[in-house]
Amino acid sequence: MTFRKAVTGARIFDSMVWHDNAALVLSQGKIERIMPIADLPPDIEIVRAGGGLVAPGFIDLQVNGGGGVLLNEAPTVAGIARICQAHAQFGTTGLLPTLITDTPEITAAAIEAGKQAKDQGVPGFLGLHLEGPHLSVGRKGAHDPRLIRPMEEKDIELILSCRGRFDALMTTIAPENVSLVQVARLAGAGFIVSIGHTDSSYATAHAYAQAGARTVTHLFNAMSPLAHREPGLVGAALDIGTLHVGIIADGIHVHPAAMGVALRGKNGPAKIFIVTDAMSPIGTDLTSFTLNAREILRRDGRLTLADGTLAGADIDMAASVRFVHEALGLPVEEALRMASAYPAQAARLHHRKGALKPGYDADFILLSEDLHVNATWIGGNLAYDS
Repeated sequence: MTFRKAVTGARIFDSMVWHDNAALVLSQGKIERIMPIADLPPDIEIVRAGGGLVAPGFIDLQVNGGGGVLLNEAPTVAGIARICQAHAQFGTTGLLPTLITDTPEITAAAIEAGKQAKDQGVPGFLGLHLEGPHLSVGRKGAHDPRLIRPMEEKDIELILSCRGRFDALMTTIAPENVSLVQVARLAGAGFIVSIGHTDSSYATAHAYAQAGARTVTHLFNAMSPLAHREPGLVGAALDIGTLHVGIIADGIHVHPAAMGVALRGKNGPAKIFIVTDAMSPIGTDLTSFTLNAREILRRDGRLTLADGTLAGADIDMAASVRFVHEALGLPVEEALRMASAYPAQAARLHHRKGALKPGYDADFILLSEDLHVNATWIGGNLAYDS
């Protein structure tokens, strides 16, 4: 029995360059190498892609639900597994199920479920994203204002209990409800602090970045805008080179022209990466669902509260990649990096995910020429096959 496989019959994009007439060799759940097909040993198992592209798997750092499940409504191992499975069919090989602002009890349940999911090796599960409850009521978006509150010591202790348990844990905070000292404690412990849902000034955002904040949550949405005398959080996100920046690429949350301006204007080395902010309908035909006892309606590509407030997004990662490639005119290589290499960098996972390099996790996707997903592999195992 062989434990090595070689994926052949497609162009291979390793995150930087293309490889033609080559094979992606897997061993023990890792990428062994990319090598010429002519050099393959005779006893290796061949997986024939049948054309198209092989690319690094997508990484989604903000995904609230999928497959009919919302993490807030199902903070369980089964709920997490269902979300991960739903997104695998759209090329996502690693994700952070995201808990929208909720009660302390639901937050604790989600964290405990996350620990169990990681211990059980749920395919695709990297950790959690706690989006709230420590946000600004003035920039709440679809978050329930009754549940928004300042960060307390017990909240920090709960997050600190996750140290070493996940590949990544992100928490979105607003300076209005979280102090610089609290940010420094969480960042110093290795957690990803993201600024979002805030009316923060540029100076305040800069101070929080210096304290250890690493990312910005869904650029342009629910934040202080860029103005000529007060650049706000949008200006800070683009100007401060250490801030990695998530963006929802559905053409609804952010106008394509604004996306283009942001992509051209972002200072590095940190990059703008795609998040879906997907909710439970992804992968289903649901037309409505519930969040914090409020009905969310699904209409014409939008998810909204009854008053029209956007409540997450109705898009998957593969569709997001197609959007930035087709609507914004980004080269396919850059579109793919925005969904793989760049989120891996933001989550500090770029040493083993987001590229097809020797020693990296064998997380990859088979794409058609028009960037639809034909198959998804996680850890060297087939997770989805069309």
